[in-house]
This record gives sequence, C-alpha cells and structure tokens, in this order.
Amino acid sequence: MSETDVCVYGLGYIGLPTAAVLADSGHDVTGYDTDEDLLRTLRDGTVAIDEQGLADLVTEGVASGALSLSDAPVEARYHVICVPTPLGNDTQSADLDSVEAATRDATAQLTPGSTVVLESTVPPGTTTELVEPILESSGLVAGEEFGLAFSPETVLPGNILAELRSNNRIVGGIDAPSTAAGVALYESFTDGEIHETDATTAEMAKLTQNTFRDVNIAFANELATIARENDVDSGELVELANTHPRVTVHRPGPGVGGHCIPIDPWFLVEDSDHGALVETARRVNDSMAEYVVELLRTELGSLENRTLGVLGVAYKGNVSDARESPGLRVVKRLRQTDGTTVFVNDPHVTDESFESVPLDELFERVDGAIVTTDHDEYAAYTPPREVISEPEVRHDGSGGIVVDTKRVLDPETWDDCGYRLIQL
Repeated sequence: MSETDVCVYGLGYIGLPTAAVLADSGHDVTGYDTDEDLLRTLRDGTVAIDEQGLADLVTEGVASGALSLSDAPVEARYHVICVPTPLGNDTQSADLDSVEAATRDATAQLTPGSTVVLESTVPPGTTTELVEPILESSGLVAGEEFGLAFSPETVLPGNILAELRSNNRIVGGIDAPSTAAGVALYESFTDGEIHETDATTAEMAKLTQNTFRDVNIAFANELATIARENDVDSGELVELANTHPRVTVHRPGPGVGGHCIPIDPWFLVEDSDHGALVETARRVNDSMAEYVVELLRTELGSLENRTLGVLGVAYKGNVSDARESPGLRVVKRLRQTDGTTVFVNDPHVTDESFESVPLDELFERVDGAIVTTDHDEYAAYTPPREVISEPEVRHDGSGGIVVDTKRVLDPETWDDCGYRLIQL
C-alpha cells in the first residue's frame, strides 16, 4: 500500500505501538490522545510502556515526520480506534465511554471514502449498534460513503511490536467493501494471515479466544484444589493427564491478570441469557488469591502479627504490566489481616502502592512468602539459609514457609536452605 493518512485514537498499550508500526510502514500517521501529560512526555522522547524497541520507533517516527502526536483528531483515510474498554462499576459489563467518545471525535473528521476500524475489545454488536449510528450522525452512510470494520488485536505484552507484524489478523466489516478496506490497511504491515468475516463475528472471536483461556485456567485451578484434598501433586497430575494426545491441561496459578483474560469473558456474556460456565470460571479464577493466602495461613497457623512477603505483582512473568494482577490481590488480602506487615518484591514493576524490597532483605525478615509471578529472577534466586531469630513461630520449626503458586522455584534448593516449599 502506498502512503496513507491514518489517525490512531488512543496512545496506550495498543494504540502507541500500532501508530509507531504504521508510521514505520510508510503511512502518514497522527496519534491522537486527550491526555496532555502523555503527549508531552512522548514529545520529549519518554515512552512509559516497557516494550523493547518501542521508544526508538516512536522517536524515529516523530523525527521523520511520519508520526505526529496531537491532542485533536484529524481527517484521514483511516481512523483506527484503540481506546481502553475497562469493566464498568458493576464489574461485569463493559464501560464503553471511551469508545463512544472516540467515535464521536472520528465522526467530526469523517469524509467520503474514509474507513473507521475499531480495535478496542467490545461486547458483540458494538460496531453495528453503537459505533455505526454515531458515525452516521455525520450525514454519511456506512457501507456506502464510508467503510466500517472491527479488527481485534491479539498481541502479547513484552513482544507487542513483533506480534503486530507477525500475528494473524481477523478483519470483520459491515459489508464486503469495508472488510476489503480493513484488509488493505493490515496487509501494509502484517505478515500474518488475514481472515475475513463480519463485524460481530470478529468481535466475538476475540472474546472467545480469551474466554477459552480463562475457562481452561479455571479448570486447572479447580483441579489443583481437588488434588490437594487428595494429597496428590497437581504438577505430576497435569503432566500425566497431558500424555494423552488429545488432552492439554493448563497449569494452575494464583488467578489470571492482564487487561484481557479477566475482563473479556464478561463482555462475551454481558447481554446473553446463557454463560453459566463462563461465569463459574470467572469466580473460580478470582477466588484463587484467597485460596493461596489460606494455604499460607494453614502452614503458619495464623497470619496475624506476621511479617509476610509477596514475590511478583506483574500479571505474568518478565513484564512490567500489573493490570488486574493476582499478586496485587494477594498483597491487598494479606494487608487486611490485623498486625500483618507485607513486603513486596518485583524487579519489573514500579507501583506507588508498594516499595520493592530486595529478595535477600525480604527473606531475612519474613515468616512466610507467596510467589505469584514467574519472573526469571525468581527461578535463578538462591535464598539465604534460615535466619529468622524466632524459629518457634514457624511450621514445626522447619524454616520459612513459601507458597509457590507458579512452580518457578526449585524444591531441592529451597529445602536445602531450610525452607518449606508449598507448590500449587
């Protein structure tokens, strides 16, 4: 595709990398955001999103003029909406305020022949039932005078730039010309296969992908709790179950995090008369933070007046993203116990709600700890030998208690250092 005007709405985790990649692929891109502080830092060359190569790509785009940063939308051949869609106050339905606001902004800049592409994750029907009527308030007719499509992003934090270029893509238009226009845009920078469909199917496809993962993780988590009731090691159990050629059981953990898996299932069933399995999976995964806290409580006898540690508040290993973090839920739950002091370590996350304590210092001070993220630093760490001055407060005096919810620690190493390791 030759150089094309593109206006990207929202410069967050998805919008900024998308704008940068589009600019790097030969397009004339305007990145629009209402956050003046964000625009100021981006213009100064500071990119807060921890993605390898992103800061350089943004800087190069701005310096070359291919990427402009603006506090106002502009007319363009393509309007790509990448604004966030969090859960609403009821925690089980989508807050579409940002999508609606961005759509109204795009409406004011809509011209005959342009195409609007919604990338924000939304409940089924949002493109046709919310976005389309707003855009048509411009006086232009969708499908006749402008194109409209939905195309979900499926990138993994920590590898966003590479996956924007390599992942397969789904493009669903409200009609065939709209789909074709969306395909043309993504073909300009995506090496992956592009699958064509309608808008609502595309919306549901993204929700289905993350709901599938949520349901399967919930099964693994429930399996782990049942295995513990039967004195069965869940790691061995999953490994043996997965020897069957048609069985792939996930690994259990302290819950699920990130912006997608804990949220998208609610969007899928938001207006449905069905969805009992989906809702049950959500409850199972949300309950795991409390479950692992109870494991530590059982081993210590009580959490009151204890000094405790949490290792990892990123929602997954080796990233700085703590959105919907199970680790933060564990920290919050531990802090609700009378007299409890909680130390937190995370080498990747900076968060004003906690100060990251070095691992050696943490283990020299805590009675027990919970590992909630599988950072490489934890797998490589060798703990100090038992140094707590009051061993009588420990489980049978056997050393510090560590609940490893991610099975990232080496049991032999920790046992040799005098710790009792409990793996989920």
